[in-house]
Amino acid sequence: MNFQIIKKRNIWLAFSIILFVVAAAALSLWGLKFGIDFTGGSQLEVKFFEQRPDIKAVENKLADMNLGSLTVQPVEDKGMILKFQDSTKEKRDETMKRLGELSGGEDKLEEVQYDSVGPSVGTELKRKAVLAIFWVFVAIVIYISIAFNKISKPVASWKYGLSALTAMFHDIIITIGVFAILGKYYGIEINTPFVAAILTVLGYSVHDTIVVFDRIRENLPKSEENFEDTVNTSLNQTLIRSLNTSMTVLLTLIAVIVLGGASIRTFALALTIGIAIGTYSSIFVASPLLVIWEKFGKK
Repeated sequence: MNFQIIKKRNIWLAFSIILFVVAAAALSLWGLKFGIDFTGGSQLEVKFFEQRPDIKAVENKLADMNLGSLTVQPVEDKGMILKFQDSTKEKRDETMKRLGELSGGEDKLEEVQYDSVGPSVGTELKRKAVLAIFWVFVAIVIYISIAFNKISKPVASWKYGLSALTAMFHDIIITIGVFAILGKYYGIEINTPFVAAILTVLGYSVHDTIVVFDRIRENLPKSEENFEDTVNTSLNQTLIRSLNTSMTVLLTLIAVIVLGGASIRTFALALTIGIAIGTYSSIFVASPLLVIWEKFGKK
């Protein structure tokens, strides 16, 4: 079956524009809820040997300590992760003491892990994260332009790079925008693993796009169809492969979200959203943009 994907490009692009505008608006209005990796603070993981205290009881017990942005997260059956902005040893010791009071004594729990990040380190991490994403964008565009440098008609090689860049930017903004919404309404914070997830999404998105572009490059010299129909044929030839590859990855990530630990859930969720959007953009955004370039060039 030959799906008329390119002929209905206005529908796909309109849907993408709506998602992009909503995500960009959420990001502009609310921004991201940064975790302690970026803001500075402490993360304390403890394990209770007997009954784990109720989260509300823990929050009430620590309320007058002025820890700053305290979040309490259960882990497995008897574990708990506490995140707060204060990073002094005194507050850490006092927190352990009060948790001990809730559980019947400090011997009733143990400290599994404690991490502390200063504000200056958090600011530096944020700057490096933005730079890493920027340079990945640049490197990918240069690579695609070089890889497709022998193509000059009817669309120049640099336009393949620009189309892929547009699709990647679309994927990243939508993914980050979703997390702006999740941060606003569900308090989901982002930390350094989120940056790794975004970089992974970039790589996956461009990989899927290049597969389609490469098939277009192979078909162009031997195709008797016009450019629009050649692109549509190429998409149909790679469609099942793209969907099968993405579905196997997404099923694995969904299993991690449902069954995995709290520490990797945000990472897996970012990958799930990004790969789903990346698969869509490779098929319904990047290739239609090539056709738009070609028609614009004729004018």
